[in-house]
Amino acid sequence: MKTKIKTGTPSFSDIPTKYGDLIGLFPLRPLKDDIDANNVTEIVDAMAGHDLNEDQEDYLDVLSTLLAEFEDKKYPVKLSRSGPLANLKHLLDEHEMSASDLGRLLGNRALGSKILRGERELSLANIRVLMKHFAVTSSLFI
Repeated sequence: MKTKIKTGTPSFSDIPTKYGDLIGLFPLRPLKDDIDANNVTEIVDAMAGHDLNEDQEDYLDVLSTLLAEFEDKKYPVKLSRSGPLANLKHLLDEHEMSASDLGRLLGNRALGSKILRGERELSLANIRVLMKHFAVTSSLFI
């Protein structure tokens, strides 16, 4: 029987720095159920927003992909035919958020307006923040 790896999100200091040790934390394999997804979400939450080494970046990248695939299958979302910017604008409208709110969420108030005007692209770090905040998969922003 599967159990959660920990109660609550682990702290970043608990996250291993070597790839082999990261695999020991949670082996990279398809997610089968909500327990797997919750375990991966806790690890992703602990790693997001920190300066990661190459092994940690690779591990986080694969975990994020596995989580997105699981969520796409379990909770399919109809994507806009207009693309990532239209999807972002739709999410902001749904959550009654302004360009300034977006910028604050991303850590730079002016960045929200630039992204919404098409002057700046979403970075991988921005996408991770948006995924977590809106509880959506990265496919909405790619």
